[in-house]
Amino acid sequence: MRGDNIAMGFLATTLMKPASFTYHRPRELAEALRLLDDYADDAKVIAGGQSLVPMMNMRLARPAHLVDINEIGGLSYIRQTEDKLQVGALSRQADLEQSALVKAFCPIIADAIQHVGHLAIRQRGTIGGSIAHADPSAEMPLMAALFNANLTIISTGGTRTVPANEFFITIYTTDLLPGEILTNIEFPRMSPEDGWSYQEFSRRSGDFAIVSAATILRLDDTGKVNHIQMALGGAESIPVNVSASLTGFLGTIPDEKWANAIVRTVTAGLELNDDLHASAEDRLEWLQLLVKRSLQESLQRATKREGEG
Repeated sequence: MRGDNIAMGFLATTLMKPASFTYHRPRELAEALRLLDDYADDAKVIAGGQSLVPMMNMRLARPAHLVDINEIGGLSYIRQTEDKLQVGALSRQADLEQSALVKAFCPIIADAIQHVGHLAIRQRGTIGGSIAHADPSAEMPLMAALFNANLTIISTGGTRTVPANEFFITIYTTDLLPGEILTNIEFPRMSPEDGWSYQEFSRRSGDFAIVSAATILRLDDTGKVNHIQMALGGAESIPVNVSASLTGFLGTIPDEKWANAIVRTVTAGLELNDDLHASAEDRLEWLQLLVKRSLQESLQRATKREGEG
């Protein structure tokens, strides 16, 4: 028995170290792209490392070449245009959480980021890394899906822009090809009249979200809903934008019946899975609760701002 314990301890220690790899630290974007071209499927980009490093330590990812892009200038910024908020892919999550621009023009993003792990994680983790990792339960992929953010992708072959709702393919899988780097995320700016809410369920504070819901809505001068967008996390293999299913709920004054009907609409037909974190039945129950809460809080914020105006 003691020998078995020693063997298991040795195995656990071994598996908590990454397989060998060659480390590259380019200082220019062109150099990074050249390295990715040279090594193709054998290379991985690392920025904050909050997702990739644990996967490497557990031997779930075994890149032969690691391309660290932290020294590349010009990929960390938060700036506004007339109707957009642009975020460099190397921007740390804590930067967005604390940004006055984000709080002013996309406050739901600042709120959602507060749920990402703990402060030490947010200070290292990057927005581009989180979106490219494509965990369907993670906060930043959900924000990208909610806004259908435009993602700028660069390779030696040129630049292309992909809407977020076409970028996510399945769990941990995106439209990002070998040799490409995500460089910029562009969010439409919210209206000052928007009410919004981000809700998630996790086992403990700082744990990853099991399911989540995000809502943005707006009321007209008569109290009727004239805009609504919503996305769900942890429901399927990608974050799901369900806004298209909500057009029938516009033009009415929101009430309890209205909210319950939305809950039924957006959660019907979801392909919820059982896993070690939750059963499909539990996920559905939690999602229904979170959608209802997100609608209620969004309405409270929208009504308050209407009254203040």
